[in-house]
Amino acid sequence: MDSSIAPAPASTAAVEFQAVCYRIDGHQILDNLSFSIEPGETLVLLGQSGSGKTTALKMVNGLIMPSGGEVLVDGRATTAWDLIRLRRSIGYVIQEVGLFPHFTIGQNVGLVPRLEAWPEERIDQRTRELLEEVGLDPAQYIDRRPRQLSGGQRQRAGVARALAANPRLLLFDEPFGALDPVTRLELQNQFLALRNQLHKTSIFVTHDVREALRIGTRIGVLDRGRLEVLATPQDFLKSTAPQTRAFLAVLDL
Repeated sequence: MDSSIAPAPASTAAVEFQAVCYRIDGHQILDNLSFSIEPGETLVLLGQSGSGKTTALKMVNGLIMPSGGEVLVDGRATTAWDLIRLRRSIGYVIQEVGLFPHFTIGQNVGLVPRLEAWPEERIDQRTRELLEEVGLDPAQYIDRRPRQLSGGQRQRAGVARALAANPRLLLFDEPFGALDPVTRLELQNQFLALRNQLHKTSIFVTHDVREALRIGTRIGVLDRGRLEVLATPQDFLKSTAPQTRAFLAVLDL
């Protein structure tokens, strides 16, 4: 592991991985993974396909449980959480968006608040506010179905849904990977604006080094389930670790 790795103090961690391992059918997916994330920061997990970054992300909301070690959210191991309560307290955005096709956009955005028994008036107000924030005019989009939106618009609606119940923690699994470059840049800008406004803790998975440098407050490079580097973007650019240099070679530095 590169000497530039500097985990946040455990006492301040919003999320902490403590010697986490994950094995399936004898294959080691994660190997002794340890790091922590401070409240309000955006940690980007960068790696090639099969590096373990999505597996690590899914451990934060309990979709996958460790074979060894612990993942702590707000100081409590995921194994000790009520998983329904844990997942409802975390916003989750994936590449395929995951909007329910038979729901309107308004119903999709308001799903978790409705499950949490918010009053309908408050749900409607929150839904309209969030659609505005992600650049979708509520008057135009709230009653549409997902199939009536472009890929970029569906992704914006997915972000709005992730924010609906005001979670402290957001997980992004390559959310912009399937979009064209112009739309991808627009949504990266939208993410940065929302981060600056809302100060949410975020974990963002990508295989795009440019995206990692643009949006991450720290970047963690995973290679075959091990954490090779954990550094600020500035220190990431100086790293001599092999997998990190392979990503940096894409930039022609």
